[in-house]
Amino acid sequence: MAIIDPVVEREVSRRRTFAIISHPDAGKTTLTEKLLLFGGCIDVAGAVRGRKSQRSATSDWMELEKQRGISVSSTVLTFDFEGFRVNLLDTPGHHDFSEDTYRTLMAADCAVMVIDLAKGVESQTEKLFRVCALRRIPVLTFVNKVDRPGREPLAILGEIESKLGIAAVPHNWPLGAGRDFCGVVDPAMRTAHLFDDRSGDKRFGFRSVPLAELRDNRLRPETVARTREEIDLLRAAGESFDLGRFRNGELSPVFFGSALTNHGVEHFLRGFLELCPPPTPRIGDFGPVATSRPEFAGFVFKIQANLDPRHRDRVAFVRVCAGRFEREMEVLHPRSGKKLRLRRAHRVFGQDRETMEEAFPGDIIGLVNPGEFHLGDTLCVGDPINFEPLPQFSPEYFAVLRSRDTARRKQFQRGLEQLLEEGAIQMFSDPRAARRESILAAVGELQFDVVRFRLESEYNTDTEIEWLPYKLARWVDADPQQAAMLALPSTVRVVTDQFGSTALLFRTKWDAEYSERQNPAAQFSAVRGGRFPSAASLAGVL
Repeated sequence: MAIIDPVVEREVSRRRTFAIISHPDAGKTTLTEKLLLFGGCIDVAGAVRGRKSQRSATSDWMELEKQRGISVSSTVLTFDFEGFRVNLLDTPGHHDFSEDTYRTLMAADCAVMVIDLAKGVESQTEKLFRVCALRRIPVLTFVNKVDRPGREPLAILGEIESKLGIAAVPHNWPLGAGRDFCGVVDPAMRTAHLFDDRSGDKRFGFRSVPLAELRDNRLRPETVARTREEIDLLRAAGESFDLGRFRNGELSPVFFGSALTNHGVEHFLRGFLELCPPPTPRIGDFGPVATSRPEFAGFVFKIQANLDPRHRDRVAFVRVCAGRFEREMEVLHPRSGKKLRLRRAHRVFGQDRETMEEAFPGDIIGLVNPGEFHLGDTLCVGDPINFEPLPQFSPEYFAVLRSRDTARRKQFQRGLEQLLEEGAIQMFSDPRAARRESILAAVGELQFDVVRFRLESEYNTDTEIEWLPYKLARWVDADPQQAAMLALPSTVRVVTDQFGSTALLFRTKWDAEYSERQNPAAQFSAVRGGRFPSAASLAGVL
């Protein structure tokens, strides 16, 4: 019989670890800030695209994020709210950083999908939802920007169901729309919650009245009458909420509100805490690993270089999956077979950090990384465990990056090595090339902008870029000499990646498909390192 630690079991029950996903500009970072505001972590919410005199967003700590007003890196933020420990993983919304988002989703127990009321389900939201569906991650939906002109709420529910193939069940309903939006209605209790403040940068209360007794000077009688009719329609003909279907990824609870004005944010937070599952057992190479076992186990899902530029350090973010973590504990590093003592453990909040003495399943630990850890590494106490590996997806942009100043070549190389560790970019080399230059590759073009910006700002190294004509990569189960013997178009390049795996670079999708047909005995893969079924399925999603 498995041993259960009652302290671990108690702490697991109050953990909620989730990621926020959305299309760019749906309001994901603004919602993140407001959740921190209600969690008591900040007193005034930062404006994502505010004036220079305003604060930048807490979750957007990188200088490039502050300049462009977008998230380009996943961020870990932790706060306590009414007895719960909430671990919020803010992800990049841009398609170019979908690999980073996928790695972050592997560390989450639940996802919050943010949708713009005016734009509905957009392309990147749909792609990220597919990732959640393949991994059977429960998804809550927050329909944002109800304070602006947009689509009808019923139309949004219909689009969620038709585009994503998931049942959508509203847990609140907007009262008014655009500038008239002044509250939300709880359909189950038929109670209206009215907001009087529109500033949005601080917490404020609300008034609750029965829907049947609702009277407010800001609302036209026909708006109130229509809301009552819609609530009646939802109760009579709408989908019923089922917790089991939600936890199984078949149904999404839907909340309406405005992150900018705070309207509906607190109701969403409370609903999320009630519905989001606590940490559940993770699959290791020998089956499920119980969260409440005494022995610690976790995996590295993110590495961030220069989180503190003053110290030029690297932080490995570890998701605790089982047992209790304690600072100074000795753990096994199964990939290397080494035993390591974890002395420098931190709780990370955006760019800030504090010493972490202990952690439990669902928590995220920041370990100062002297080069020991790679993405996907497992750390454990007791018998060796390996959790599901993090896959590497086929890039779509390829280039050679050079340092303009040869005197800065050492700094250039060191910077590239650290950015490679992060997974910010991939690297290939051609063993047969006369000139040994590394080929850099990324899922999105914006990743190159980030790499060049960081090399210049963090390593004082100016670069120039030469774009290459390749558009996709396929990994093959062969060494470079064997791969060169395959029947391939003359434009195909045989390379090895930074891990020593053989890959083929193609200029067109047609070339890749033709090569697969011509070499039926060879195994071509758009994903490297995914030994679990979901990774291969994701090749066509990201």
